[in-house]
Amino acid sequence: MKAAQAWRLSMKDMQILPGPRSRPHLRKPKWIIVLVTLVSVFLICAYIYPPNNSVACYMFSSNGCNGHSHWRPPPPAREFSDEEIASRVVIRDILSAPALQTKNPKIAFLFLTPGPLPFERLWDMFFHGHEGKFSVYVHASKDKPVHFSRYFINREIRSDKVVWGKISMVDAEKRLLANALKDPDNQQFVLLSDSFIDPGPHGTGRYSDHMLPEVEKSDFRKGAQWFTMKRQHALIVMADSLYYTKFHDYCKPGMEGSRNCYSDEHYLPTFFHMIDPAGIANWSVTHVDWSEGKWHPKSYRARDITSELFRNITSIDESVHVTSDERKEVQVRPCLWNGMQRPCYLFARKFLPETLDNLLLLFSNYTKA
Repeated sequence: MKAAQAWRLSMKDMQILPGPRSRPHLRKPKWIIVLVTLVSVFLICAYIYPPNNSVACYMFSSNGCNGHSHWRPPPPAREFSDEEIASRVVIRDILSAPALQTKNPKIAFLFLTPGPLPFERLWDMFFHGHEGKFSVYVHASKDKPVHFSRYFINREIRSDKVVWGKISMVDAEKRLLANALKDPDNQQFVLLSDSFIDPGPHGTGRYSDHMLPEVEKSDFRKGAQWFTMKRQHALIVMADSLYYTKFHDYCKPGMEGSRNCYSDEHYLPTFFHMIDPAGIANWSVTHVDWSEGKWHPKSYRARDITSELFRNITSIDESVHVTSDERKEVQVRPCLWNGMQRPCYLFARKFLPETLDNLLLLFSNYTKA
């Protein structure tokens, strides 16, 4: 009975409890919604269209515009012309083909000279004792030289006029290579060169936009005329007509006013940088002293020929080049032979004819040591 009465009291108490109070409808903060929407749109646009302005870049990233470079799609590849496709196919097959193996591999020495060779006696001493390991080819552009060394007799090839700084020098090089390639035993070819980037007036300043689209300015290189190359590269030079034509037409003295371009300094370095950059050394194997800061390198005289001079030359293991622009940037790279830093030079120039006797004496003492 008491339990029922308690239940009735509890129900009565519940009936007099106040009900929930109704609250007024809250207004949504529209300004927050608008702000979030604007920020979202701004970030989406920044993602799709990365900023190129440096100030805008650093607002988004401490890495600047470089931090957004991965957003951009790669530029569309340029469509090659028929000539470029044919050229690249031939070059690819030559490079990928296994090197020709012969029982008696030789080095072909290519001499480009206007006439007599003033150091023929020195070369005779150099070649002596190495018969069968080398070949000699002489391109005499003016006068047929009279030889006394048996290594040079009857080694002239059909020659033509050569003008310094013009494409005729490249033609002479190709003529020498063609004759040397006739002997399958010739595996290495020496005209004695280097390749480097020079942003100054004597480097990329000689570039002409007429070389586009096949030769871009970023690929334009400068080097000395003298070179060494393997047989595959020599074959590629002989097979090329596309890039040769570009330099024949648009790299010559007096191009576009007073600007000069010399094919023998640019054609081969640029060509090999484009088609086989990993297959070239990018430095000269011929030592030249430019320390005098003149238009031409130092010419050694008889009094300069000492054992110390040649010790210094043969100990150099870094290639140094000073650019021709206002900055005069010094470019230094180690000379690596099969991944190991070694002396850079196999040859040297320029030596005046008066140095011959001292060179002969020094070479004789060196080979006896």
